[in-house]
Amino acid sequence: MTELQDQMRSTSVNPNSSRKVSRTEDLGPCPIPGLAPSGVLHMRVKEGSKIRNLLHFATARMQGEGKDSLGTSPRQVVFTGSGRGVTKTITCAEIFKRKVGGLHQVSKLYYKTVNEVWEHSQPGDTGVTVQTTVPAICILLSKDPLNPQEPGYQPPQTLTTEDMCGTCGGIHNPPHGPPSAKRLCMQEFVCSFTS
Repeated sequence: MTELQDQMRSTSVNPNSSRKVSRTEDLGPCPIPGLAPSGVLHMRVKEGSKIRNLLHFATARMQGEGKDSLGTSPRQVVFTGSGRGVTKTITCAEIFKRKVGGLHQVSKLYYKTVNEVWEHSQPGDTGVTVQTTVPAICILLSKDPLNPQEPGYQPPQTLTTEDMCGTCGGIHNPPHGPPSAKRLCMQEFVCSFTS
């Protein structure tokens, strides 16, 4: 049984005879300190977001194909997601790091408040607002160096020539596994999302 169903029962809302009317999230400030207000591309990842579309847009902007109103390309991108979108947010950030390369990273976990308004199917009944707290993640990827003392910091991935694929130049994973480990070319994996 989900937390939402427990809360609905405790507030006398039957999920079978009610329907969700609206859902709003607390859009508080980004938990990453010192984030510049300009030059940052904000990517909000939801449960139903398509990874291919998110990565195509973010990659084009970071590589200079899409410019802002001042004619500049962003130097940083922030992927945020909450609830069931957290896994997809992490996937987007990891694939993006491999596509662009040389990016510094800061990741922050936090909680968001979500308000859902449920309406009863019986006439005369009033609606109920259910407030839940869901986990969320904010991942900053930057071409510029970030503070290495910041909790959640990861330096750019350094590659050796043995990590690179001889045929396509992509990154292999696992980079330093045992000789018997099967090596997967990440470029083929990335291309499957972007083509």
